[in-house]
Amino acid sequence: MKYKVIISDRAREMLGLHLRFLAQASRPAAEKLKKRFLEEMRSLQEMPQRYPFFNEHYIPANKYHKLYVENFYLVLYQIKDDTVYVDWIVDCRQDYQWLLR
Repeated sequence: MKYKVIISDRAREMLGLHLRFLAQASRPAAEKLKKRFLEEMRSLQEMPQRYPFFNEHYIPANKYHKLYVENFYLVLYQIKDDTVYVDWIVDCRQDYQWLLR
């Protein structure tokens, strides 16, 4: 079964910010990261359940799955029927406690 992957506008914007920031230091690194993100997003078409749930105190249990990209970026997504919804892409090196409120 193939899942449809939908990336929210918010997640696209967050990814764009991360890539633009990295491109200021290294354009090749930003291009490599973009390629890696695209690969990971495509991989969610098959077996998106393979990644564990993101269970935090302020987030409903078993709502979001978590996927780490390049060890620094956390992708939070949910699965509904045959669709994967990517809602957040955060840089784990930054404070993302605002997400948990």
